[in-house]
Amino acid sequence: MRPLRVVVAGSVDDGKSTLIGRLLLDCGALLADQLAALRVPAASEAQLDLARATDGLEAERAQSITIDVAHRSFATPRRKFLLADAPGHEQYTRNMVTAAAGADAAVVLVDPTKLDLAAAPIRLLPQTRRHALLARLVGVPSLVFAVNKLDAVADAATVFARTRGAVERFCAEAGLAPTAILPISALRGDNVVRAQGEGPSLLDTLEALPAGAADAGAPLRLPVQYVARHPDGTRVLWGRIERGRLAVGAEVVALPAGRRIRVRQLWDQQAPVERGEAGRSVGVVLDGDFDLGRGDWLAAEPLPQVVSALRARVAWLDEDAPATGRAYWLRHGNRWTRAHIEAIERRLDLDTLRPQPATALRVNDIGELSLEVEDPIPLERFAGCAATGAFIFVDTATLRTAAVGLVAA
Repeated sequence: MRPLRVVVAGSVDDGKSTLIGRLLLDCGALLADQLAALRVPAASEAQLDLARATDGLEAERAQSITIDVAHRSFATPRRKFLLADAPGHEQYTRNMVTAAAGADAAVVLVDPTKLDLAAAPIRLLPQTRRHALLARLVGVPSLVFAVNKLDAVADAATVFARTRGAVERFCAEAGLAPTAILPISALRGDNVVRAQGEGPSLLDTLEALPAGAADAGAPLRLPVQYVARHPDGTRVLWGRIERGRLAVGAEVVALPAGRRIRVRQLWDQQAPVERGEAGRSVGVVLDGDFDLGRGDWLAAEPLPQVVSALRARVAWLDEDAPATGRAYWLRHGNRWTRAHIEAIERRLDLDTLRPQPATALRVNDIGELSLEVEDPIPLERFAGCAATGAFIFVDTATLRTAAVGLVAA
């Protein structure tokens, strides 16, 4: 079983780095020299500065903040984990998106000491809401909310109950399905590794989550990554099967051309194989001489729609605002093509979680755009297939990643 990739997200100073340090400490993943570096002067183990376990930059150690994404790994008898510590500051939201891309689960921390628990309704912090929505936007399958710092409140049970209600209300309004909402104290280690009370601990919850479950029963989706020549001169199309299965003799459709072709041979590294399924990289030899290359797709019925216009929901990450009519690079699967913004249609209001009519987006906004692409691409709604329903937007002048998006319609 491959490691579970977990991004730890949330607002500023919610305890993300401390939580990762606690997991590493209580699971025995810190070496003696690492422990020594975490110790504050004249401190006992209880006074370790666990947040420093993920601080790799000098600026992070000096300011006690997370700027870049830090990765740490550890293992339990049940499985292995790869943790990504995402920065909480709004200006580093793009770093959080980078950390969330490809994650199997997101742990979103909620700090009840920053909430107005007397309000009706209780509202989560904007960055907490944004991180949860971005995790969904980039396709993180499992979403766990951890209500942290319950050691800092007088009536932990009541505070947790009210905060859990706020999380449930937010998720219902946003269309999110949380895997769990857990009470923890990262500083003291309460309910992090060892369960306290009736419910499971955070580690118990993470150990039970699926890691990249391959959807082998879905229709085939294979993006061609590169083309190689076999020693006998045969052209071999290499790529990873994103969904479905592929077997020798199967009929596939090459997209965007729409040609139906039969598979003559499959390769796994240097050896021929009879079949492959989702998550596996294969080399495909087709029965016939077709001019296919990087960026093309092999698919099976029902097929994605090949289009040159789409409406997409995006998280805008660039300081430069999107401009209608301007050309950007769009990467979909392994294909790069130019795209133009036809219209900026809506922006998501993080307070009401309702889309509002808009003509502009700012950095870290989530909105909807109408796009035209120069080369037709096979698209599906993101909810049906993340591989064909997601893309990135790159500024043609600066080569900065301007946005991540998913196909809404």
